[in-house]
Amino acid sequence: MSPADILARLRRAQERRRPLEPLWQDCYDHVLPPPGGGPALFDATAADAVEQLAASLLAELAPPWSRWFGLAPAREIGDTAEGAAAARALEEAAETLQGHLDRSNFALELHQAFLDLVIAGTGVLLVEEAPPGEASALRFAAVPLREAVLEEGPSGRLDVVFRTARLPAAAIRARWPGAALPRALAAAAREAADDAAARHAVVEAVWPDAAQGYRYAAVLDLPGEPPVGLAEGRFAESPFIAFRWLKAPGETYGRGPVAKVLPDIRTANKVVELVLKNASIAATGIWQAEDDGVLNPATVRLVPGAIIPKAPGSSGLTPLAAPGDFDVSQLVLDDLRARIRRALLADRLGPLRDAAARMTATEVIERSAEAARLLGATYGRLQAELLTPLIARCLAILRRRGEAPPVMLDGREVRLRYASPLAQVQGRADAANTLLFLQAVRGLGAEGAAQVDTAAAARWLARTLGAPAEILRPLPPPIPNAIEE
Repeated sequence: MSPADILARLRRAQERRRPLEPLWQDCYDHVLPPPGGGPALFDATAADAVEQLAASLLAELAPPWSRWFGLAPAREIGDTAEGAAAARALEEAAETLQGHLDRSNFALELHQAFLDLVIAGTGVLLVEEAPPGEASALRFAAVPLREAVLEEGPSGRLDVVFRTARLPAAAIRARWPGAALPRALAAAAREAADDAAARHAVVEAVWPDAAQGYRYAAVLDLPGEPPVGLAEGRFAESPFIAFRWLKAPGETYGRGPVAKVLPDIRTANKVVELVLKNASIAATGIWQAEDDGVLNPATVRLVPGAIIPKAPGSSGLTPLAAPGDFDVSQLVLDDLRARIRRALLADRLGPLRDAAARMTATEVIERSAEAARLLGATYGRLQAELLTPLIARCLAILRRRGEAPPVMLDGREVRLRYASPLAQVQGRADAANTLLFLQAVRGLGAEGAAQVDTAAAARWLARTLGAPAEILRPLPPPIPNAIEE
């Protein structure tokens, strides 16, 4: 696509996104308002639950300083000597990648991207190669949803990404030193006196190539002037990884849990506001004072600490007495807060409220299984749209640097195995069923035990429970078939 085609496609995508922007802004205003503005908030239940959900997603899917993925050879060679050697090589590659992730800003930026995911339903993570000499070869950045315009590609994923950033002339020259800038902009870039407030729109576009990989282009969008191409290139894997919480058929952007529970969030905020107003009146009171004039109800202000004048000897402004004192505000508020926490999974994924409570091992397994059921569809989508492209992109960067072997995460040569706490729930259940079977077989006697390949069972349990390949003995080389003379 030419620079003009890129900007025209961006404008069309922005028009399709525009009806969603008021809803996103409303969600942000009620759970993550900007420091200098936004509506007055009186209840922090939703904000606390959103933060807990984002932190829980990070801990359940990609826990920091912990191995949450693994690489394994295809099943066809998995139980041979060749497969054992390949498994050790892939384990070393996974360890190398894990080390780069631990030394990078991966956990920080992924948590911020999860905040966008929970609030607006869509998150975007940028994975770049760090300059040589840094501690990690990987650099991550959570792209705010307001800067990214997305389209679905042929695969159904959000493969087409437009990112608009506003940069000063010096930053544009530093990032794209070989670009042919307009004369005025080039002069401002050469002179160190470029005003930092004078920023110019730069559009970065990534879209899948019909042949292989992804195309990249950077376009300078100056008002009143033709677009200027700054750079073009190709990527084996897209540097922008866009992922969704869930989506309805025919929609492009995802839907987050905050939008679903936004009516309850608004109502709870209003109920707390009214409760606080009522509490201020109850604390300071509304007073009466005798006055020689005539009472004018139009001038009465029912605010805390107000003094209402009344004629001498009169009863003044008298409230209508209710037959009973029944305050339902707390009941309504408790119900609203419970629904908010339940919709945002704060009561399912968050920590125990009672610090003295201790769960048994069975309770831990059941709690994990319940979390897996609740996040089953979402986890499947995040696995396909976030985790697999993320590992593929990171391995492509390390492969280009010579720190990882050329592997293909296609399931035929190399399988990507997830070992996060949420992914291990089903594995633990399968392992428990297998151990129960082995225990029952031992009760059948020697003939029943002879039907089980103990070494194969041990290797299967190691793969299912995510055990490292180093703890297994290498398989002996295959015995060649005897050739009859």
